[in-house]
Amino acid sequence: MNAPAKPREKTRFDTIGKPRRRVDGRAKAIGQTRFADDLVLPRMLHAKLLRSPHPHAIVESIDVSRAQAQRGVHLVLTGAEFPVPYGIMPVSQDEHPLARERVRYVGDPVAAVIAVDEQMATEALQLIDVKYRKLPTVASPEEGLAKPEPRIHDYGERGNIHRNQSYEFGDVEEALARSDHVFEDLFFYEGNTHLPMEQQASLASVEGDGKLLLQSSTQNPHYLHRQLARVLQVPAAHVRVIATPNGGGFGGKCDPGNHEFVVAKAALMLGRPVKICLTREEVFYQHRGRHPVLMKVRTGVSNDGRLTAMHLQTLLDGGAYGSHGPASTFYTGVLTPVTYELPRFKFEACRVFTNKPACGPKRGHGTPQPRFGQEVQLDKIAERLKLDPAEMRLRMVTQPDSLTASWLHVGSTGLAECIRKVVEMSGWKERRGKLGAGRGLGLACSTYMCGAGVSIYWNKMPHSAVQILLDRSGQVTVYCGATEIGQGSDDVLAGLVAESLGIDPGWVRCVTGDTGITPIDLGSYSSRVTIMMGNAALQAAGRLRDTLAAAAAEALDTLPDRVIFSQDRVFAAQDAGKTMSFIEAIALAEAKFGTLAAVGSYAPPKPPGRYKGAGVGPSPAYSFSACVVETEVDEHTGWVTVPKIWIAHDIGRALNPVLARGQVIGGVYMGLGEALMEEQAFRRLPPKLSSALVHRNPSMLDYKSLTSLDMPEVEVALIEYPDPNCPYGAKEVGQGPLLPVMPALANAIHDAVGVRIDEIPITPDKVLRALEKKEKGEAPRVGPESFPSVPYPAPTFVLPPWEGGDGNELKGQEGRKAA
Repeated sequence: MNAPAKPREKTRFDTIGKPRRRVDGRAKAIGQTRFADDLVLPRMLHAKLLRSPHPHAIVESIDVSRAQAQRGVHLVLTGAEFPVPYGIMPVSQDEHPLARERVRYVGDPVAAVIAVDEQMATEALQLIDVKYRKLPTVASPEEGLAKPEPRIHDYGERGNIHRNQSYEFGDVEEALARSDHVFEDLFFYEGNTHLPMEQQASLASVEGDGKLLLQSSTQNPHYLHRQLARVLQVPAAHVRVIATPNGGGFGGKCDPGNHEFVVAKAALMLGRPVKICLTREEVFYQHRGRHPVLMKVRTGVSNDGRLTAMHLQTLLDGGAYGSHGPASTFYTGVLTPVTYELPRFKFEACRVFTNKPACGPKRGHGTPQPRFGQEVQLDKIAERLKLDPAEMRLRMVTQPDSLTASWLHVGSTGLAECIRKVVEMSGWKERRGKLGAGRGLGLACSTYMCGAGVSIYWNKMPHSAVQILLDRSGQVTVYCGATEIGQGSDDVLAGLVAESLGIDPGWVRCVTGDTGITPIDLGSYSSRVTIMMGNAALQAAGRLRDTLAAAAAEALDTLPDRVIFSQDRVFAAQDAGKTMSFIEAIALAEAKFGTLAAVGSYAPPKPPGRYKGAGVGPSPAYSFSACVVETEVDEHTGWVTVPKIWIAHDIGRALNPVLARGQVIGGVYMGLGEALMEEQAFRRLPPKLSSALVHRNPSMLDYKSLTSLDMPEVEVALIEYPDPNCPYGAKEVGQGPLLPVMPALANAIHDAVGVRIDEIPITPDKVLRALEKKEKGEAPRVGPESFPSVPYPAPTFVLPPWEGGDGNELKGQEGRKAA
């Protein structure tokens, strides 16, 4: 389409940033033409991206000549420089750093300018001439289903369907037919974005050995490293990625970003450091946030409220690219059977491409949407059957060391204790339904994984590795590829190693998130770091402890297995008077064995399911949460106030209770924002302004989120049931506590004013509409009214464990009949 852009001819402006020396009393750039006597700027260059103003169009031509000639510009890049596509998942590598033949949403990058500063780069963007031929736009999944042409991508199931799947565990229709009651409900969960305090930023440079270094605010340096090597077509050993400590991620920095490839390419071409920092508006375009999901839930129950079967259908708005979409589609259903005993389960899910920024993983990745639907429906079931919602849930929580209908293994569970605890703390039994007009209590529960059981690209290698080096000074240096994004993973790493070696954490230095010097960790996502990094760290620390014990035992006149490490000292178990300092033990071991270092690694256990698709959902352990929300609803304005929230989280064991409580409260904050106001919504411009599909509010001024003044009092209980698969029993706490907040709020509003809001966010206008319906004698509900016809495929049929299944698919009608 376009000839590759080349670095332009040198001009006098190329002297900016070059070293200078004094010549005849004047400043002159060494080896270059003098630019100005009094201007000496850093050597670093800055990049800015030109983004498409159209949601769907063919790129007919790009003329960059005027931009290349602009003052201070060093390089202009287009899609011609990036022939190789990328994507976080091997099955969805459908993006180019700069769009080539087609743009697919407003904000899709088409060109980049690298200049001496951001202002010059921004000015040069206006000089790039792009000719577009507009194409019809797909604005919603329903529209994507109805209009398969033009296709947004040439791959996928068919038309604009990206992923389409169906799984059935036991004969669900037969179980529904036998149920005492069948409930059918529709729910909708609007998409929203991560809103981290810090925008994405990257700095690329070429190190002294000629290799690429990218320092970036990423959650997954390992996967970014792989994609950089692929896209730039350089050996992976010539790439180094450092994940800088950054101000929040929440899933938004998991995907490789266009900007990261652009600055890396520019640095390689120019031999100069190149930096980019996205504006807040650009972060909204980068997105990868919560998928909008429409849900249809049919659930069978017995007269006492126990579940008999469920048929869950989901329809996802995926946006313009694949991203984590294949996993996101699974996650709108696969964890549903983990929370409550569910004898039979059918799950159908469809993800559709639309001309919007791509959706991906946000805190809870795909699970908050179905959790909202199920927990609100359970509240409706309890109301119809005249059961206490808490007692009904208590009767059907999953049991420890059990399998679900979908062949997920539940190890430890403290959900029952979580429910009892929030019931006690909130005064549920005494206060629910008795708070007076406009006030109410609502309850909901949830579960989440402690790391994905299968890596994004399938292999048999460890998911996390740790290397520890002991120095004769007493310093303990721990190397791991795990990424600190504010969640406290470095603190956990130091604490685990210190506990194992019996020393104060202050002795431990952590070197993390650097693919050039640390062993591989797959990244900070899916609440995996504490479990996987932690188990690897304990293995490495245990090996070092054994080495130290072997050396110290001789001096202490005891056996190695009788050596105790505690309080920065080493003791003989049978005689505390026989002791030495930790440093003395290191010196003895180094003298005996040489340099002291050890490695540890961790890979999750093999999942029990054997059918295709069984790799999504398994986890070494699952956390559980229960939440009660108190609300006050103004029936004249529809305004919802939340004075207090009680939440109990099954954490296994709290390694650092202060950090853990902070994570729980952070999850509550994010969940409440999603419940009340956050939405990544879009609108059409009028025809005279191009009819483009644009983001309704791409700024922190217009995108509504909670402030500190909006936050209620939050009472947290950490429920400790140590899990044997986890380091010192510790389970996740980063994502699970978010999940029950949204449905608990919806249930509390119903308790307060008797209306159902079956969609998120729950805004005052929706509450008023429901109250108006109630006053007219209509069904007091606001939510979706229909579910489109989706061409779901024939299901993969698997028998549950208790029906004689072995985890394999039963193929064909004969297999089902035999079952």
